[in-house]
Amino acid sequence: MPPPAAAPQAAPSTTAPAAPALAPALGGRSPGTQSPAAQPQPGQTQPGQTLAPPPAGQPPAGGPGQPPAPDRQGRRGGIGLGGAAAIGLGAGVIGGIMATQGAERFDDVRSRREERRDGDVTIIREPGRTIIRDDDRVIIRRDETQRFRDLGYQPRVDRRDGETRSVFERPDGTRVVTVTDEDGRLIRRARLDRDGREVVIIDNTRRDRPNDRFSDEIVVLPPPPLPMPRERYIVDAERADEGLIYETIMAPPIAAIPRRYTLDEVRYSPDLRARMRSVDINTVTFETGSWTIAPDQAQRLATIAQSIRQGLQSSPNEVFLVEGHTDAVGSDIDNLSLSDRRAQSVAEILTRDFGVPAENLTTQGYGEQYLKVATQEPSRENRRVTLRRITPLLAGQSGR
Repeated sequence: MPPPAAAPQAAPSTTAPAAPALAPALGGRSPGTQSPAAQPQPGQTQPGQTLAPPPAGQPPAGGPGQPPAPDRQGRRGGIGLGGAAAIGLGAGVIGGIMATQGAERFDDVRSRREERRDGDVTIIREPGRTIIRDDDRVIIRRDETQRFRDLGYQPRVDRRDGETRSVFERPDGTRVVTVTDEDGRLIRRARLDRDGREVVIIDNTRRDRPNDRFSDEIVVLPPPPLPMPRERYIVDAERADEGLIYETIMAPPIAAIPRRYTLDEVRYSPDLRARMRSVDINTVTFETGSWTIAPDQAQRLATIAQSIRQGLQSSPNEVFLVEGHTDAVGSDIDNLSLSDRRAQSVAEILTRDFGVPAENLTTQGYGEQYLKVATQEPSRENRRVTLRRITPLLAGQSGR
């Protein structure tokens, strides 16, 4: 949750852990870190290399399937039919997303917001984000290339026919190509090696049906049966060993996946995400109103990163969703923004400090929608992140 008044907050840039850092999986050195040219430690790799399987495991993070919390809990996010027609899918989201520079504290974010109405929809622009509200439904979008830029890379950008193609190149010649539409939605993301061989990470062009309105991105499915104890469905990182964490993030869906879905459908549909197990990274929590991760907590992401990299060794196109959460104190708009920044902070540390390829991660904030502890009071346990693998949902795979 953000503070009720403009109180000084910590800077958003995350701090590297005290352990030897890996070279970033995408891009050059991030500000304040040592040159990535240093030799990797055993079990670590430089960008573009594959990793030997690490000891399977990491602290997990929780997600859907959690019991509803009182009051504002249970909002699903999304825009209803009334406002969808007025703004299409993104209401010029990327064109309306401000640069992140200058928003180092949450009161900076608040002070720089711009709000307008478009029919029944409220559109709020703030540094690095656009928030869209219709009635009690609210979602947040970001520039899909900003996390890469924040890691220190400037892309080659080509705009044509309503699409923007951003190419980020690593020192070893590997390229990550991200294509977005004029509304800022991700169309396609792929990795090309030096010889031009392509690994497709996300491809939203492969749709089973057309979709032109935001309300169509909300997928409603019956609750899946839970074929396991709840504590193995949403695993607490603090209590899990490495084997359980790896098993959780690489497990197949717990129920059938009717078709393949777009990234936005996955992000905004709790019923769909509930098909995948999750790890509640409760080893990393946040101060009130902050998205900064302390050095000692950043180091606790090492096992999570190791498990992700182990999965990528055998399946290099896996996609992992980092989900940000807040407690229930403060406005839902503030909490949504704050949670989205928390998810990005974790994703950046996983890449910058532990070598997880940036292109295999995506982020989304959910604010106070999925409280771990059902309380309207300040709660550090609710100020957390969750991790889940979403590849089967994007590919329409019901098993491995």
